[in-house]
Amino acid sequence: MIIAQISDTHIALDMPDADRRILDFERTIWDINALDPAPDIIIHTGDIVQNGRPDEYLRAAEALEKANAPVYLMVGNKDDRANLRKTFSSADYLSTNSEFIAYSIEGFAVNLVVLDTLHPGSNKGDFCEERIADLIKILDADSDKPIAVFAHHPPFLVPEGPEPLHFKTDEILQRFRHTLQRSASVMNIFCGHVHRGVAGFVGDIPVLVMPSIATTLRKGDYPPDLTTCPIYHLHSYDPDWGFTTELRIVPD
Repeated sequence: MIIAQISDTHIALDMPDADRRILDFERTIWDINALDPAPDIIIHTGDIVQNGRPDEYLRAAEALEKANAPVYLMVGNKDDRANLRKTFSSADYLSTNSEFIAYSIEGFAVNLVVLDTLHPGSNKGDFCEERIADLIKILDADSDKPIAVFAHHPPFLVPEGPEPLHFKTDEILQRFRHTLQRSASVMNIFCGHVHRGVAGFVGDIPVLVMPSIATTLRKGDYPPDLTTCPIYHLHSYDPDWGFTTELRIVPD
């Protein structure tokens, strides 16, 4: 199976670079549509929009409607759960009885687990007792099947940048890490949030963080000819080898 991961599009309608963010998003979807072989699904790992406003989500929906592959969304720290659910009301996976937007994507060789680390009003991640209990149920439900976890906030310290800790407290981070290590079936964790490509570990579990699709917000050093090229990740799973990841550069 092939998963196209996109993240941190930060669609805004009243920012100086608003048109650029939309263009980066649309070009990325166009590039994913042109892939051969095509990905099985697209997962957006949060910060879909900048301010959580309905009009921003409507503009993001216009871009996502052009995707050929099924799209799965999750919340980042800039997102609003209610407005996201209202805009994408036809997405059954968003219609849960819980306050949180967390779910599993089944039907593949790997069970894909999408988590909600949003703490409203804060850029920092959270993972409360209710979310821990829900995650434990998911991890224990199908322990024989490989699991890949998708979360917005990276569950390790990122020394690049001014704030290495991206959860509210170190205690919350450690609690989240401990829960993720509960099951030996968790193979990989994929994240966004920090707007730069970086890798880490949760115990023995590799974690890969992708840069922001919005090129004006992307962190890190890039050659001049790549500064306006969005970058996303293609995760390919093979039963014998596990996951391999291709860093895909969208042509300018």
